[in-house]
Formats: sequence, C-alpha cells, structure tokens
Amino acid sequence: MTEKYTFKIDEKVERRHVNYSNRYDITIAADLYRLKAENFGLRKPALVVGPPYGGVKEQGPGVYANELAKRGFVVLAFDPAFMGESGGTPRHTSSPDIFVENFSAGVDYLRSLPFVDPEKIGAIGLCGSGGFALAAAQADTRIKAVATASLYDISTVDRESLTARQLFELKVSLNRQRQLDFENGEPEYLPSFPETPSEAVPDG
Repeated sequence: MTEKYTFKIDEKVERRHVNYSNRYDITIAADLYRLKAENFGLRKPALVVGPPYGGVKEQGPGVYANELAKRGFVVLAFDPAFMGESGGTPRHTSSPDIFVENFSAGVDYLRSLPFVDPEKIGAIGLCGSGGFALAAAQADTRIKAVATASLYDISTVDRESLTARQLFELKVSLNRQRQLDFENGEPEYLPSFPETPSEAVPDG
C-alpha cells in the first residue's frame, strides 16, 4: 500500500485500520492507535479524534493519535462519513448531524474493545470537528471529556460574518443550486482545496 500519512508513526505505537457502522448504517473507516507493549488485560482510557472540516485520518487526527497513544491512550482517528475511506453517498456531502453522529459511533466502537475502559472515553475535535465534538458531548453522556484544537464554529462564523441581506442572498443561491443538483441527478462538487499539490500558492 502506498504511504499516505503526513507523519511518521512512533516506534512504540501500533496502528490498525478498522471499520464499523454509524447509526445511519454508513461504514466509517478509522485507524486505531495504541502502545505496542500494551497489556491486553488492562483497560485503558480512550479518545475519538475528528479531523478538520474536509480532512481525513491520515492528517491531523493521526498526528494527535500517534502522540496520545505514546502517553497510554487508545485513540481512534476516523474519516467522517462521505469523506476519505468512509462510506456514504453522495461523496463530499456536508451533514452536521451525521458529523456529530461520527463521534458517538466512535464511542460505540471503542466501548466494544476489551482493552478500553468504557467509563473513560473522551473526544477531540480539530478545527471544524471541534463544534461536532462539543455537540456530541452535549448529547452523549458516555463522552466523559471533550477538547478542541483550533475550533472553527462553521455555522456561527458564516452566520455572523454576513448581514441579514447577504445571508438571505446566500440561501437563495444555495437553494437555486440545490434545484440544479436535483435536475442533474447529483450535487455539484466544488473542492475546497486543490486536487493536486502545487509548488506555489495560486493567484486568488
């Protein structure tokens, strides 16, 4: 398999690819990190780590998981539904309720592992996932701690950065595009980031 991670895994840590389903029956692809010398009979605290909005487990979540596994945590870094190696169609769909569900699905999976303490599971949300992690922790009492890094509250930033008129015009534009998507049989995909790496920052 081609190396796809943006970081090197620590020699003391093992990474295993896993799959499980969320409550919408979407297969979630994730990487499970833990110390290699772990005592399988000892239950450890665990964390679910969500990526920046549009990100995947091979990037920031894996960096956090690698570092936290070295400190004795069992860590699950996942691809959100519709993104990366996780299932869900149409691809690249943004669904806040399902992105929140991704965290609870991770808790479901971690609690099924014999080496995880089911009463010591937390969540970490990076960037856009920060808001989703907080929302999950509000509803899911199994999440005992939550932390965010570079929290970006997508809804609040978008709403408060626009005037009432601009917000209405944005909604009109989005609903016009929704109708076109329906007529075309699929949503328009507008990538947020370049599809291929670039040597220089493009104009604009």
